[in-house]
Amino acid sequence: MEVIVMKTKSSFSVLIFFVILAIGFAWAYTGYDVQDSTGAIWIGVISFLVALIVSSAIKIADQWEKAVVLRLGRFHSLRGPGLFLIIPVIDTVPYWIDIRVITTSFTAEKTLTKDTVPVDVDAVLFWKVLDAKKAALEIAEYRNAINWASQTALRDVIGKTMLSEMLEGRDKMSEQLQKIIDDRTEPWGINVISVEVKDVLIPSSLQDAMSMQAQAERERQARVILGDSERQVAEKFGEAAKTYANNPVALHLRAMNMLYEGLKTNSTIVIVPSSALETMQLGGLAGVTALTMGLNKEREKKENDKKSGKSK
Repeated sequence: MEVIVMKTKSSFSVLIFFVILAIGFAWAYTGYDVQDSTGAIWIGVISFLVALIVSSAIKIADQWEKAVVLRLGRFHSLRGPGLFLIIPVIDTVPYWIDIRVITTSFTAEKTLTKDTVPVDVDAVLFWKVLDAKKAALEIAEYRNAINWASQTALRDVIGKTMLSEMLEGRDKMSEQLQKIIDDRTEPWGINVISVEVKDVLIPSSLQDAMSMQAQAERERQARVILGDSERQVAEKFGEAAKTYANNPVALHLRAMNMLYEGLKTNSTIVIVPSSALETMQLGGLAGVTALTMGLNKEREKKENDKKSGKSK
């Protein structure tokens, strides 16, 4: 991309050209008769030259532009935005500098990181011309220069960064790039506003390996959490056992509640070791069987009541 921008002649200068030319032709037509055609021709020629010189002297810069005016090849001034005049032939306007914020995309393909992993990195540079004189006179084709400087800086940063740091800390990488590029472009009158790293692409084989590693790490964490939970449960059971050891009445009530909860379910058979019955002081096996049968009959009665209610 060229820094020199060839602007077309503005419609305003073209209008001035035809207005002056029309005034000259009208003067020649009304001031001289048909027999005195030589004077009319000279007036027409002079009007054409004056219109050409005046229209060439009129320049218009857009709101976002600065015009660099050279006088006999030497820097004269910066003009714009708006209407300004130059001296034709003596003054020239070779550079029209855009002073808006400009975005430039740049990439680094198959670049090795510090741990020798090839990556493709896409980034966007936001920059602005602060000194149009330096941008026009200190360097040729400053847009291309910024692009090459950005790519070189990106490759340097990638080569000094580990892959894990690059994937986790894009903001840090963007700040490093901004500082490096800004230092290189400051002598050109250009300020780097920000750099944003869009994407970091790694080989597909490495992506699979990293996915397996992440999965293994999550499984390890899950096993650690499960083991810690088992330890906490065991500790709580130990504390509960100490409480029941000193309070046999509480143990008896807890045993009765556990048995009752088990018999309330849809299960009709509950196997309880006789040693457990003796330990929990729940009575003989016949008593437990009778309790089970009673609960079953009560459950059947409730089910029959529900069926009869639905049939009604």
